[in-house]
Amino acid sequence: MSSVHHQQTFEKLVRPHFDRLYRLAWRLTGQKAEAEDLFQELLIKAYGKLDQLVKIDAPGPWLSRVMYNLFIDERRRFARRRMQTVEESEMSGDGLAGLPGIENPARDYERQEQLVKLDAALSKLSDEHRLIVLLHDNEGYKLTEIQELTGVPVGTIKSRLHRARARLREMLVASGTFS
Repeated sequence: MSSVHHQQTFEKLVRPHFDRLYRLAWRLTGQKAEAEDLFQELLIKAYGKLDQLVKIDAPGPWLSRVMYNLFIDERRRFARRRMQTVEESEMSGDGLAGLPGIENPARDYERQEQLVKLDAALSKLSDEHRLIVLLHDNEGYKLTEIQELTGVPVGTIKSRLHRARARLREMLVASGTFS
């Protein structure tokens, strides 16, 4: 396969999944720079496995799984190093600050306050609960897709999703966000 044909084939298989894969990278890492690094690392890895990728009927879940595994591997390496602490940060200009509009400032302010409280509540969930809530409720991944991605059985995913939602509801009611 020529280099140009190789690139065109890769582009055709992977480009339709760029947006969803980048959102997954963002959800996994919580930081723009780390999400970009993870996304780029996935593209490099996938390009090297193009012969395998062309044989897969649904490349989206396969790519998501590879990204998840890359993330877990990096996290394990980081945990072994323990050289620095991880701080969660906002999405550098692309996060909550960009949401308000000019049509209804009072409503926009209230909505932004609710989102800040929701974000704070999400940050208090365990990593596994937060990831499942974000993938399922925010990104629209199906339970079977989350199972393929994480390797966790669907029953466990349902249970974690239920417990995570209940905990979120509890925290949001306590904060006065919802009644």
